[in-house]
Amino acid sequence: MLNQVVMVGRLTKDPEVIETENGNKVSNIAIAVPRSFKNEEGVYETDFIEVTMWNGIAENTAAYCHKGDIVGVKGRIQVDNYEKDGEKKSVQKVIAEKLTFLSSKAKSEPEPAL
Repeated sequence: MLNQVVMVGRLTKDPEVIETENGNKVSNIAIAVPRSFKNEEGVYETDFIEVTMWNGIAENTAAYCHKGDIVGVKGRIQVDNYEKDGEKKSVQKVIAEKLTFLSSKAKSEPEPAL
């Protein structure tokens, strides 16, 4: 059996790390991944995919990546089941096993005064 996801996209916000009660670090991000085909209106749609990172991956991403940066994520899909208002629900998310920094959003620097 195989449960593996590989995707490349832009961070939709700056990553933030939270420490859990048992001392683990976690960061939940979303990356924007454009589809490789156009819809009926001739527009490329974008999927916003939730990614959970733990410990070292979470800390390094928060330290070095910012909104708009392009990252590559290798991970697995995890399905969490829960009950809300008596109705059974499930949510799918990607658990990052590796995150690669591919590029930073260009920072505009002021022109030097002459």
